[in-house]
Amino acid sequence: MKIYKQISIVVIALMLLLGLSKNTFGQDPEFTQFYSNPLYLNPAFAGSKVCPRVAMNFRNQWANLSGSFKTGSASYDQMVQSMSGGLGLLVLTDNAANTLKTTRVSGMYAYNQAVTRKFSVNFGLEAAFFQKSIDWDKLTFGDMIDRRRGFVYQTNDIRREGAVTGIDFSAGVVGYTENFFFGFAAHHINTPQESLIKDDSKLPMKLTGHAGAVIPIGGGGKYNASDASISPNILFRQQGTFTQLNMGVYIKKGPLTGGIWYRNGDAFITSLGIETDVFKIGYSYDVTVSKLSLASGGSHELSLGLNFKCRPKKKKFRTISCPSF
Repeated sequence: MKIYKQISIVVIALMLLLGLSKNTFGQDPEFTQFYSNPLYLNPAFAGSKVCPRVAMNFRNQWANLSGSFKTGSASYDQMVQSMSGGLGLLVLTDNAANTLKTTRVSGMYAYNQAVTRKFSVNFGLEAAFFQKSIDWDKLTFGDMIDRRRGFVYQTNDIRREGAVTGIDFSAGVVGYTENFFFGFAAHHINTPQESLIKDDSKLPMKLTGHAGAVIPIGGGGKYNASDASISPNILFRQQGTFTQLNMGVYIKKGPLTGGIWYRNGDAFITSLGIETDVFKIGYSYDVTVSKLSLASGGSHELSLGLNFKCRPKKKKFRTISCPSF
């Protein structure tokens, strides 16, 4: 019975992603380390580090289930002075239960504007190409089950194997000072069609609002800045009828960063990271508190970032003092 329950959970999740009726809609893959994957969070972050930056993330969601959700991404961005903004490239792959696969390639541009001596705004635009495909042989259906012998029958469901491709557009804005930042992003503005069958199944627009502060703590002297800080953060998302509220705090001391978050009704999140001038590496674990409980195995996420040195010209662009993970 346990294996049937796990399979049922995966099948239900796949049905939601596939849009098997006109009343169900897909949702975007989730990353817990929001700021270690800044271009995925908000296209306005493109070039926000000024110098070239590479970010790589991998997430294994519900690791104990027979069909977990595995998502990976890699991005590159940098500031381009001649364009008064930053350019970014993001590649994402999502594998749901080794059955439903999505590949996404995004290009983005973020315009940088200094409003006052202490406050700046970035405006970002993103255009993406995506492909979604399904392996029909790995799906299971109710009419395949015998009460005693398990999955022994052939399904009468009509085979709908294939792939769908499309173009997707997003936009975002980030405002920031030396110690405070806020942002808003609207993904899938054109609500692209992603159905693998004849029914209409558009990917609903995703709205994200996020804000936080980096507050120095400890004994920084008059001429030496403190190497310790605390960073409270909040992030809200809505996609279709789905809403999500994340609240958390990071504590940083030298190269070490620790964080704890709560995702309402779903999970407690702990994270640990190490950051130097050249690289950063982070790990986070989602402790499931929803109805899936500990049987899901929670979610593991790894991030790796590389920062490259550069020589900015006379005109200076402010960097955003947001968390690293």
